[in-house]
Amino acid sequence: MPTLDWIGKQAVLTHHNDIPYRTLVCDQAQSFGDPDSGNLIVHGDNLEALKALMPSYAGQVKLIYIDPPYNTGNEEWVYNDNVNSPELEAWLGKVVGKDFEDLSRQDKWLCMMYPRLHLLKQLLRDDGVIVISLDDNTASFARMLLDEVFLAQNHLATFIWRKVDSPNTNGVSVAPNHEYLYAYAGRKAKVQLHAKPDPQIAKAYGNLDDQGRRYRDRLLKKNGSNSLRSDRPTMYFGIPGPDGEEVFPVHDDGREARWAAGPKKVEELRTANLLVWKRRVLLGREQWVPYTREYAPDNPERPHPTIWDDLTTMRQAKAHQRDLFLPLGLKPFDTPKPEELLARLIEMTTQEGDLVLDSFAGSGTTGAVAHKMNRRYILVELTPSAREYIVPRLRKVVQGEDPGGVSETFSWEQGGGFRFCDLGPQLFNELGQVADGISFAQMARYIFLTQTGRPLPADAAQAPPFIGTHDGRDYFLLLNDTLRAEHLTSLGDPERPRTVFADATTLSASALAERHVTFKQVPYEVRL
Repeated sequence: MPTLDWIGKQAVLTHHNDIPYRTLVCDQAQSFGDPDSGNLIVHGDNLEALKALMPSYAGQVKLIYIDPPYNTGNEEWVYNDNVNSPELEAWLGKVVGKDFEDLSRQDKWLCMMYPRLHLLKQLLRDDGVIVISLDDNTASFARMLLDEVFLAQNHLATFIWRKVDSPNTNGVSVAPNHEYLYAYAGRKAKVQLHAKPDPQIAKAYGNLDDQGRRYRDRLLKKNGSNSLRSDRPTMYFGIPGPDGEEVFPVHDDGREARWAAGPKKVEELRTANLLVWKRRVLLGREQWVPYTREYAPDNPERPHPTIWDDLTTMRQAKAHQRDLFLPLGLKPFDTPKPEELLARLIEMTTQEGDLVLDSFAGSGTTGAVAHKMNRRYILVELTPSAREYIVPRLRKVVQGEDPGGVSETFSWEQGGGFRFCDLGPQLFNELGQVADGISFAQMARYIFLTQTGRPLPADAAQAPPFIGTHDGRDYFLLLNDTLRAEHLTSLGDPERPRTVFADATTLSASALAERHVTFKQVPYEVRL
């Protein structure tokens, strides 16, 4: 498969593996409402934040939506859309090294995105979907980058969203009015997208039965192409009519036709009372003609088109942001996404209770919509907007004081809550040892992920030193302690295989083997 190359690529190919694991430190003053709602806001560099989320959320996210910097060079917006921020410049200089000065804007953007996409992929469920908003500044590069990270065969669709509803009349010859949304699956064969609700479909069923159900009747005879007896001889057969006379398919011009269903299907229709007979004049005489009765679906829906010109635009999104943020003395974002756009993505890819992640959270639109739609969410934001914009916005949602956006569509009232966390210290210090202040729960989740490749279930009941069970093996952690003989009587079932992590052990290899214990030394046999 063709791949994209750029200056600095070699430096970031495996950089996602080198990101240290950090803890999350919750800020109770910024958290709000029910802390156990499963919603999380993380303030910090999303590269480190995504790695910090791994022990709890690897392979757990159903929808990832990101709206990364478009690399336009605009440095005057509330949310910097440029790759020349001091933080990114410092990171690039450290990671890319001597080639840093040769990087173009596109090189920098690709270096920035590559490790982040790899971490996002690890957080995505196999049946999950990642959607990325972009415009023409980086779209061509991004598509190849996404093909490489998520694999081209997992590309689901490229949607086009009409972002403006009034033309630009400022003397330009071309006025772009759309953006792209690239959608990729964790594993395409596992993904089941929900169709688009469409109440208008029911109007095509123009009749009502005695129970008030809408229906339509369609000829059982096949029309159009391949509708002759000679096209499908087995579909030409007699069906007993109401008077007992066999009825055969015949076109209005007298040519022998064929049925649209075989004998087995016809019998199923008859049994279900969906085979309807009507009198019609055919070839100069009145006779019985069979129809199939079709009822309107209870929840009419159709496939999603790839051009979305039926949603609210950036103009309405800006108006909503003015209502939200101007009373708080905050400048609205210049390029916000409308809540209706996020609602469509969430509705198409998730169910209630599923987890949604946005690691370029901006003003928190993804979280606000997910909250109103009863999805769990994680938002990651580096800038001060995490506290200045996202927290007050989501507080309004929890309190039911945000009537705009999709609140009315989903009958949102109030409830729920969220935790707010900052990035904390690394699990391991510069000497490779467990850092001071690391708790049992923090280290246990890290160990479980590294040993099993999956996060410890969120509802796992931790009773130190027990961590959890995977594939018939029990895992234990003696944090800042030595494994001794007396421990073994309290470490689970002695007949089951057990792995025990500790600073050291006084037991011999043979003694451990006799007791079905595998000993692993902290930190040397813990770190990835």
